[in-house]
Amino acid sequence: MITCTNCETPQFLQITQSRVYFEDGEVINELSESYECTLCGSTGQYVYDEDRDEEAVSGDVELTTERPKFA
Repeated sequence: MITCTNCETPQFLQITQSRVYFEDGEVINELSESYECTLCGSTGQYVYDEDRDEEAVSGDVELTTERPKFA
């Protein structure tokens, strides 16, 4: 789950830009999403790379497997 590090909730995150990259036209090779928190104005980015089977986040968002403190 992607959450805002300042608000500690995903509730106010909005995707502002989303890109999907296809190498062979069939399988998703990379997914990139930019987020903005509508509560505090923080921004961040999530990237998933299929080739390396890796997820990465930057900015004021975090990737967590826990349930959010606030829904």
